[in-house]
Amino acid sequence: MLTTLTSIVGQARVTANAPLAPLTTFGVGGAADWLVEVRSVEELRAVVEAAAAAGQPLHVLGGGSNVLVSDAGVRGVVLRLKLAGVSQPSTDRVRAEAGLTMNGLVRWMIGRGLAGLETWAGTPGTVGGAIHGNAHYGGHDISELVSTVAVVTPVGEWREEPASAMGFGYDTSRLFETREVVVWADFFAAPGDPEALRAVARASLAHRKRTQPLQLPSAGCVFQNPLPGRDVVPAGIPWSSGALVDRAGLKAARVGGAQISPVHANFIVTNGAATAADIRALIEQAKQAVREQFGVQLREEIVYLGDV
Repeated sequence: MLTTLTSIVGQARVTANAPLAPLTTFGVGGAADWLVEVRSVEELRAVVEAAAAAGQPLHVLGGGSNVLVSDAGVRGVVLRLKLAGVSQPSTDRVRAEAGLTMNGLVRWMIGRGLAGLETWAGTPGTVGGAIHGNAHYGGHDISELVSTVAVVTPVGEWREEPASAMGFGYDTSRLFETREVVVWADFFAAPGDPEALRAVARASLAHRKRTQPLQLPSAGCVFQNPLPGRDVVPAGIPWSSGALVDRAGLKAARVGGAQISPVHANFIVTNGAATAADIRALIEQAKQAVREQFGVQLREEIVYLGDV
């Protein structure tokens, strides 16, 4: 497999037994069998086809947020997409490649007086990750702002799909099932005053700093919030996973080097010495306490890579 991968992208961009912890915001986890850096659509399709032909699992690691990598590492091929271009194919659309950070996209749009994503300033991770998990903030999903998504299928086929065909839902998309890889997404855009847009972005960033434990390593929110029609939350408790974990008495609880944040109980933070096992144990402890005390089954928002 190593020979095949190096023939596609070159030896310098393939690493065997590659540590993944430094590539995640948690900073924990083991190594990937092969880590491959992809810089073009042609390379992406070739690597996807090669992994499929060899029967090797294929995973995509974007900005490293919203993910927990197993201490035992990840089998198969882990892709890092270095496709980070952004353009304006029409007056009302902005096309962002999957490897571009969400913050980079927000800055690009604001700098050109294009409104649409300014409230998403401070969103961790990449465009591809945001599409994959249908990122949400302030009561809105990123899919509300998306018109079209280009993907490569697990056998290397290219597809362009309207947002309506992407199976977007709360913290999900069809990509969880299809295993397609996002290449780019087109976002709606409208003219806006750059200074006004910057003011909105600054307000969003300030809100995150007030309410989230941004000074310590974390992966963002751990649990999905309860949903009406799916869950039943006892009277007097907000429909918030953080509130449920807090009311269950687990705010600031610790397992090893991991802690439920004293600032926001839907965040788990680490002290630099945590393991993925510590974090997973704390997740299970929170789920059990909330289930036993309130009858609510918490569901993870974060994605597991490897056997965590």
